[in-house]
Amino acid sequence: MKKIAGRRVLLFCLGRSLICLAGLVATSNNVRGNDNALVERVKSMWRAQDGDTIEHIISKVSKVAKFVPQTWGVAEGIDRTEYVYLSWTRHRNNKSDEQYVIAWKIAVDGTIRLASTYAKAIELGWRALALSLIAIEITDGEKDANLPFLHDPANYNFVTTAQGKLGNLLRHGRCNIIEPVGVDYVPKPNDKPAEKGDLWRVFLLVNCNIPGPRYFTHNGVITFEKSEGQDWAPQSFFAKRIAGFPPGAWFDRIEPNEWEALKKARKASADGRTEQGRAAAP
Repeated sequence: MKKIAGRRVLLFCLGRSLICLAGLVATSNNVRGNDNALVERVKSMWRAQDGDTIEHIISKVSKVAKFVPQTWGVAEGIDRTEYVYLSWTRHRNNKSDEQYVIAWKIAVDGTIRLASTYAKAIELGWRALALSLIAIEITDGEKDANLPFLHDPANYNFVTTAQGKLGNLLRHGRCNIIEPVGVDYVPKPNDKPAEKGDLWRVFLLVNCNIPGPRYFTHNGVITFEKSEGQDWAPQSFFAKRIAGFPPGAWFDRIEPNEWEALKKARKASADGRTEQGRAAAP
């Protein structure tokens, strides 16, 4: 983003594709002498949930995802709230003025909170952010996305269960991660106060070389969710088996009420194949 002396409008990109929120006014260092102090404060005080600093996360993510850090700066919101931001691009030879931005809001009491919803995976650590960005690259049609990183079970060990870390469990369970993958932050709808609050969600598809129902071991859906301050909770049937039983025994024992869920899943799978066959018929 080009530097402009004095005050300028900064586009804060908050969505997956360049969906930006205008209305923050950035101030150059020529006008605001304490900008550098605010930036250094965020760098030194902000921490991910695993204790990582922002500079460590940036260094790691830039090596595995299309993430090229550009400029640190300070912006002022229309409510006079101050933000510290980091602009970045996907390509070093980027010639466009459009850049992504990760912003932190500085509250009146000094609290530092991430303001960019699309980048909330950063709060889980560098691997979660890298996975999130790579998954978005694939959705956006970027070439040469880092698929080996996306498919490496070790990179999902930030998700923990009663049986251990998710990546380790998948590896011991002889599961390969396929696409799509999702590492997202889901904000609570403002118009639906009764629904659960903000949460992180990890979504995986896997193929597992183990005995069990094929619609779980082939293109099996694994979904975990985590609310702030809470542990990871399994959501899909397969995720609940992984969290409840050791690798190799995920389908050894299925309760009567679970058989009903299995029957419904089998019927839904069969109905889906039937519809696909009808669509392909001449």
